[in-house]
Amino acid sequence: MEKIKVGIVNYLNTKPLIYGLNQSPVMEQIELIGDYPANIARMLLDGKIDMGLVPVAVIPHLKEYHINTDWCIGCNGPVASVCLFSEVPIEQIETVLLDYQSRTSVALAKILLREHWKITPRLVDTRTDYRADIKGTTAGVVIGDRALEQRATSKYVYDLGEAWKAMTGLPFVFAAWVSNKQLPADFIESFNQANAAGVNCIPSVVATTPYPVFDLHAYYTHYIDYQLDAAKLKALKLFLSKLTEETKQAQTVPATSR
Repeated sequence: MEKIKVGIVNYLNTKPLIYGLNQSPVMEQIELIGDYPANIARMLLDGKIDMGLVPVAVIPHLKEYHINTDWCIGCNGPVASVCLFSEVPIEQIETVLLDYQSRTSVALAKILLREHWKITPRLVDTRTDYRADIKGTTAGVVIGDRALEQRATSKYVYDLGEAWKAMTGLPFVFAAWVSNKQLPADFIESFNQANAAGVNCIPSVVATTPYPVFDLHAYYTHYIDYQLDAAKLKALKLFLSKLTEETKQAQTVPATSR
């Protein structure tokens, strides 16, 4: 039987989910393909994978999508690994470098800059590692393991999960298991159970993942919130509506004014 191609992000925050999958018979039905979030999203758009743990900002671009399982990469307050880093206070930032690795974090940053912090810095897309350029009045959105490392370098750390919670009162969903087609119900059920098992084995995951930069037990239990519950679905709906609104506004602005 042809295996189901599943895209997975190679970040520390996915380790519990991968741990659960590796302990489950469902792995026999899967071909796991690892990459960073934006590339996994691109693969799903291009039909190169069947399902992926993708940045939720890709959802409006899919012709067909299904959000699968009760699990996600989310937070309900500070997330620690998705932040705006700066050497100066937020009101003094003139330029923001945007992380090339995630659609959702960049979209969230743009919303927060405009609606929460109410500043309009110059936004610069990146293609390669840009962390050395975070200096002076140039800040940077950094995600994933690199963000955990950057916390020890930058004077000011503005957590995007915490800012979203302050602005909306809601949790946030960075990535979810999304497929571009309907997948067999029994497969999704087994996949869901494997995710649950991994999240329930945090001590074992930490024991197999030495990481001196950040307390992983705290990261997995107090910062990342894996449960895709009703509050997170409500937050996801709000976030996607803001993305749609932003797209419409951009389309009505004359090209000469952009």
